[in-house]
Parts: sequence; C-alpha cells; structure tokens
Amino acid sequence: MIENNYDFNNKSSEVDEITEINILYDFYGGLLSKRQADVIELYYEDNLSLGEIAEQLNISRQAVYDTLKRGVKLLKGYEEILKLVNKYGQEKQIYKSILLLINTLEVQLASNIGAKEDYINILEDIKVKIEEIIDI
Repeated sequence: MIENNYDFNNKSSEVDEITEINILYDFYGGLLSKRQADVIELYYEDNLSLGEIAEQLNISRQAVYDTLKRGVKLLKGYEEILKLVNKYGQEKQIYKSILLLINTLEVQLASNIGAKEDYINILEDIKVKIEEIIDI
C-alpha cells in the first residue's frame, strides 16, 4: 500500500486522485460488483484507456465510463460512512509514536540513563497511545 496521510480533502493532482482510488479500492473493492471491480482495476491499476477497457470487456465506451464513475462514487461513499482508510491512517501514526517511545525506553534502559520516574513516564505515554487506538 502507498504511504499516505489519507487526507483526501486536500487533493493537488491527478496522481493524488489515482492514489486515493487505489487505496479506497484496497479497502472496499470487495464490496463492488465484479464488473465495477474489473473496470476500476483496468483503469486505475493497469492504466488502460476507456476504449481499451471497452474492447477488452466487449462493452461500449459509455458503459465503461458509467461503470467507472458509479464504482468510484461507491468507494468514496463507503469511506464517507465507514472511514476505515482514515482510521487506518490514524492508527498507523499512533503505532509509529508507540515504537518511538519503546525505542527511547530501550535506549535509556540499555545505557542505564534516566531515573525510574522517566521509565514510568514513558510507559504511561505508551498506555495513553494504546488507549487512543482503542478509542478510534
């Protein structure tokens, strides 16, 4: 999966749109019809044109366009309701901060620097981060 902060409200280019759809497809593609999934894969992952997809699937270019638009609208609608991509991004950031805290604790313990109070504070910070994940 592509590294991303998953903030789709601040799009700056066509690449961002393609990245967004690919990520949404990774999460929600299984909820689409087979035809919608096929068209989205061929267009966004295989980079085929509407005409090439139409020829490959033996349907009209207009049918490809309509199917693509409907599928993308569904993917965005699923995210709007379920917010799984957003939650995944939040969790990933929290996991990174937990790892940083654990690494800090490990270094302090290994080098015998810091007081017991410092270790307890780091462990408390880790607990807070885990609670944040639970609350997402």
